[in-house]
Amino acid sequence: MDIKVLGKGCALCDRLKNEIMEVVNEMGIVANIEHIKDIDEIARYEVMGTPALVINEEVKSVGKVPSKAQLIRWLKEAAG
Repeated sequence: MDIKVLGKGCALCDRLKNEIMEVVNEMGIVANIEHIKDIDEIARYEVMGTPALVINEEVKSVGKVPSKAQLIRWLKEAAG
């Protein structure tokens, strides 16, 4: 599974990265988690705010830190 947190490194971006890492660990999922801070690379996803969460190249959230329950649902869906 490929997970990307998009954002220049603000407090919300860091919080989202920490939350997603925690959920992945709790669920025992093997995932590549990457924090994208480069503006040009963030722009490729056509998001209008940060933090943004991308799971397997699908934008799931923009401009907020989703609830832990929502993160779990998205990860279960992505895992198949």
